[in-house]
Amino acid sequence: MPTIKDRFRGFLPVVVDVETGGFNNQTDALLEIAAVIIEMEEDGTLKKGETINAYVTPFEGSNIDPKALEITGIDLNHPLRQSLDENAALGKIFTPIRKAIKATNCTRAILVGHNAHFDLGFVHAAADRAGIKRNPFHPFSCFDTATLSALAYGQTVLARGIDAAGIEWASDQAHSALYDTEKTAELFCKIFNQAKDTGMYTPKIK
Repeated sequence: MPTIKDRFRGFLPVVVDVETGGFNNQTDALLEIAAVIIEMEEDGTLKKGETINAYVTPFEGSNIDPKALEITGIDLNHPLRQSLDENAALGKIFTPIRKAIKATNCTRAILVGHNAHFDLGFVHAAADRAGIKRNPFHPFSCFDTATLSALAYGQTVLARGIDAAGIEWASDQAHSALYDTEKTAELFCKIFNQAKDTGMYTPKIK
């Protein structure tokens, strides 16, 4: 029976999206983060597993570009925005990921994202600021759905890749970390399942 550990060389794919106050992970605030843990069926089919998300309190002295808030639609003063500091927010995200790594006998998580190095940089920068020692993500490797979507569908923009894959997309919900993460996870699974079903990927027989 195929296992996700064997499919990804000991790594557990976890889809992540962050919303931020800018592009610099050292100076700009992390505002939202969401993650979807990828699971595998007995036949090797990938599917979305547990979803976790958190609103993040900007770290002291961080920069927040008003244009970034315009794009994301984030209202930092919204009464329903119950944000956590970076330590607590990442703890909320990392705890179920660590449990999933252990349950699947993987060695660590590998971040999946659309333009993934952007998300990976913000996750690592926030973890460093928070003094988190047990960061479950690989320090530099990641899976980029922009590249995968270009291979599978000739599209690099998330919305266009989603459309080409035949996945439902609501543009009015885009730029929410939770929504974008779930849709990116669907895209990731669709591409890998397509590769399996068409014979592009053939698992090794042990």
